[in-house]
Amino acid sequence: MFIYNTLSRRKEELRPRTSGKVGIYACGPTVYNYIHIGNARPVVVFDTLRRFLIWRGYEVKFVQNFTDIDDKMINRANEEGGTVGDLAERFIAAYEQDTRDLNVLEESTLHPRATEHIPEIISLIETLVDKDLAYLSSDGVYYNTKAFSGYGKLSGQNVDDLESGARVEIDENKRSPMDFALWKNKKPREPFWPSPFGEGRPGWHIECSAMSMKYLGESFDIHCGGQDLIFPHHENELAQSEGATGKPFAKYWMHNGFINVNNEKMSKSKGNFFTLREIGEQYDLEAVRFFMLSSHYRSPINFSAEQMEQAKSALRRLYEAQGNYAFLLERGGAAEREPNEGETAFLNELAALKARFIEFMDDDLNTAGALGAVFDLVSSGNRIATEGVAQTALRAALELLTELTGVLGLLYKGKGTGGDEGVDALVAAREAARKAKNWAEADRLRDEIKALGYTLEDTPQGAKVKKQ
Repeated sequence: MFIYNTLSRRKEELRPRTSGKVGIYACGPTVYNYIHIGNARPVVVFDTLRRFLIWRGYEVKFVQNFTDIDDKMINRANEEGGTVGDLAERFIAAYEQDTRDLNVLEESTLHPRATEHIPEIISLIETLVDKDLAYLSSDGVYYNTKAFSGYGKLSGQNVDDLESGARVEIDENKRSPMDFALWKNKKPREPFWPSPFGEGRPGWHIECSAMSMKYLGESFDIHCGGQDLIFPHHENELAQSEGATGKPFAKYWMHNGFINVNNEKMSKSKGNFFTLREIGEQYDLEAVRFFMLSSHYRSPINFSAEQMEQAKSALRRLYEAQGNYAFLLERGGAAEREPNEGETAFLNELAALKARFIEFMDDDLNTAGALGAVFDLVSSGNRIATEGVAQTALRAALELLTELTGVLGLLYKGKGTGGDEGVDALVAAREAARKAKNWAEADRLRDEIKALGYTLEDTPQGAKVKKQ
């Protein structure tokens, strides 16, 4: 697999530090509010990266933190008259629900919280102070950016250029405008912890360095997040981590592109700022996941009603294919015989489509191309999915469709004939009513099924369920 490395500004072959194992650190949310549609993109993208690597046989250690102490958290907690801890618990629970609705793989994911790693953070700061890479000031501890020769290498800028272009207010506590806080001395109405530098709390950047190194080691494979994190957050992480250890930090840096809303940058002032929950009131979040994967992760994408309708329609086509193949296999519409010449050619075509899917995903996680291969599979599968098709051919189509969409984290709400357990039970009840010639009950059940978002097509093999 080749991935675009922000650090080198080119595609590089993925060569993990330990053969067969990949360590990934994904910057998580600051839990002071519900995640917005922009936050959802890295969540989906790097969940898909993880799924693909696991599918390809890698053992993946995936770490995604929660920033649970931060200026924004303190401000909101004070506004509400509550504690930062209670605020964190509320929005971590909300995040977990939102990401479940996006079908994010949570099994074996590590979710360290900054407040649970204060000793590691303090130890790291002490190392930087001892190496003269950090200094004590009247309001805390700062990192000395000019003392680290590689500062700016991730964003492609040097310290002098950054300083001349920076819109940073003069701060007499800093030696240089680009220096950043590692530890902030306590202030009224703020949580604080004891430390050798005085009571206070950690800065944002040092939290991720301490947590990533604790769980993945001083050097690990992939660090990822949104493009907006390249500078200053990831630049500062890299500088303080490599300054402390003298070793390369992350080998590969992956960053996803921005999301615009209706062709404009998302902004509360423009009225186009939407949380994922607000989007979920209008659209199934599986369609949101599909939308996120329908473009290359490094490209900017535009969220709009038109784009979401297209995603819904495309996702419906996948569900219909899955449901149709399963229906024919379950209801005896496929024949128990050896594949004929056309079906044998189709089986060979499936192998080629799987290889194309892998080729796209191996090329810097090109999910848009991979989805194209999936739809080619559906087109070919629909061509052979007729009465009397060989079970071998149809089962292979269904299994591959389920396998490849599973790698992308899609088609996680379908079951059997294309409905869910509740809908399938209603379908069975309707079929029983029809056999009993209770037409009024059968019609009532059809209407109930329709109200749940499904339509029925009566066939010789029974009722086929389709998502509306």
